Amino acid sequence: MFESVQENPYPDSHVLGEGPDPHPLLEPVLPLLGRWHGRGRGEYPTLEKDFHYAQEVTFSHDGRPFLRYEARAWLIDDAGAPVRPAGREAGWWRVTPDASLEVVLAHPTGIVETYVGRVSGTEFEIETKDVSLTPLAKEVTGTRRRYSVQEDGELTVVHDMAAVGLPLQHHLTTHLRRRA
Repeated sequence: MFESVQENPYPDSHVLGEGPDPHPLLEPVLPLLGRWHGRGRGEYPTLEKDFHYAQEVTFSHDGRPFLRYEARAWLIDDAGAPVRPAGREAGWWRVTPDASLEVVLAHPTGIVETYVGRVSGTEFEIETKDVSLTPLAKEVTGTRRRYSVQEDGELTVVHDMAAVGLPLQHHLTTHLRRRA
């Protein structure tokens, strides 16, 4: 009843030199390409206490002018042992001809964010243009993220959030290293 289908002939690549050549428009964001792993710390005034988490982030491409983005986090205890799954999101980063950024991120908690931003060397800053919420989603009215690839190869992500009636303020800081 079903004809067999070959494996996807256009796989994503997260390593330069493997898979398809990146689209020329991606040149400004190529420092982000890869699988990143690390730890972070979170806080917000509505939370009882600060928290620590581990995270994996992947930026990949299939040769077209956008990056596929996926991030998964899990809470960890003081010894670094996993406690439970935490934030998860997926989306797409597009680079415009003038090297500005357009980003779409979706969260399983019913939040979809569209961002605009800019590239400055190995610094990438995006800020929400729009936030859409499902009826049961937590109220988030805006976010800002700064991604910075350091000379030592570390990717630092700082995430500010405006939510549940509070103004934009610090929420997360993550330090990641690229995995081979």
